[in-house]
Amino acid sequence: MRVVIAEDSAILRAGLVQLLQLRDVEVAAAVSDAEALLAAVAEHAPDVAVVDIRLPPTQSDEGVRAALRLRQEHPGLGVLLFSQYVETAHASRLLTDPAGFGYLLKERVVDIGEFVGALERVAAGGTALDPEVVAQLFGASRRATALDALTPREREVLALMAEGRTNHAVATALTVSERAVEKHIANIFTKLDLPPSETGHRRVLAVLRYLEGTRA
Repeated sequence: MRVVIAEDSAILRAGLVQLLQLRDVEVAAAVSDAEALLAAVAEHAPDVAVVDIRLPPTQSDEGVRAALRLRQEHPGLGVLLFSQYVETAHASRLLTDPAGFGYLLKERVVDIGEFVGALERVAAGGTALDPEVVAQLFGASRRATALDALTPREREVLALMAEGRTNHAVATALTVSERAVEKHIANIFTKLDLPPSETGHRRVLAVLRYLEGTRA
């Protein structure tokens, strides 16, 4: 099994190389940024790439975006995201075709044998997913699906609600009646599965769903 590693921490990168080599895994390249990862995969044609999500220069989502490119440009390549964080926006797109895909959290990997086993499954076209990753990706997908059910006008109303505007202010901004705004809000509550409750916090919960969905 030939592996390429993309990890910006020099200590962790060297540690991964050493541990994998002790298990007779060929490490073709170990790089620190996304561009070097893309070049290394093109040069060495590995069986699987181990990719940290947050890579230079911005330390945000360069790794997972590079993983998406690798999946498009090298269809047979296994990709294992290996990170401290759960990234939902791009990672959920990788799961649309889960064959040869893995996502493990660094702090939850306690056995190098299990890690190598996960690499072997991914390289062979299988999957290796941490349960915490699955839970968060499923939650993000469910929220996004609920928001997708809203009409464009309902999304406009919800966006204005998220700005803290009253029904009157929303009506003024959209040049509609307050009655129309009330109907839109009732539809939003229904589609987001927010039934009437004694606490009366549905408006706050709807805004939270909106903010979570747009961040995801």
